Amino acid sequence: MAFLRSVSPSDLGPVIYGDGVILHVPQMADYEDWCSLRDQSRSFLVPWEPTWPSDDLTRSAFRRRLRRYWRDVREDQAYPFFVYRLDDETLLGGLTLSNIRRGVSQTCSLGYWIGERYARRGYMSAAVRSIIPFVFDNLRLHRLEAACLPSNDASINLLKGCGFTEEGYARGFLRINGVWQDHLSFAILSDDSRR
Repeated sequence: MAFLRSVSPSDLGPVIYGDGVILHVPQMADYEDWCSLRDQSRSFLVPWEPTWPSDDLTRSAFRRRLRRYWRDVREDQAYPFFVYRLDDETLLGGLTLSNIRRGVSQTCSLGYWIGERYARRGYMSAAVRSIIPFVFDNLRLHRLEAACLPSNDASINLLKGCGFTEEGYARGFLRINGVWQDHLSFAILSDDSRR
């Protein structure tokens, strides 16, 4: 069961504790761990992600990334999290709630990545399960959406295992590694998470 830690106003965002994982908004102190994990996992991640900018792993690019993250959190547009293992604070990957829409839709999109050496060990499933109560109870949204490539069996199984329902096939949905790719779309509703 996930819960939201009480944070001071000076903190840059929420900290969420899940089953063996901690999620927190990225900070500059995370740069070395992030850079190392992304660099070591590059060939594993590239087939599933947008094209990496040539300077993606530099400290200055990370600073720019943080400025965008912090602005998005302040403006309630997106909530990025790094996922750390609870027992030794090892960085495992990242998870982002983005495209937050209020008004009549009350929804957001979920994206995630995990370092190659931590894949298929249940860490990202724990992180996704811990973010669901945050989406519905704290952000007060109604719907959490996700999408993955039809060939990504690991993500399909993760989403279904976390209670998401497959909703259909979206043609040319996202540009992955420089190419517009079809995706399977998934969603979980606030009512689903309480069953």
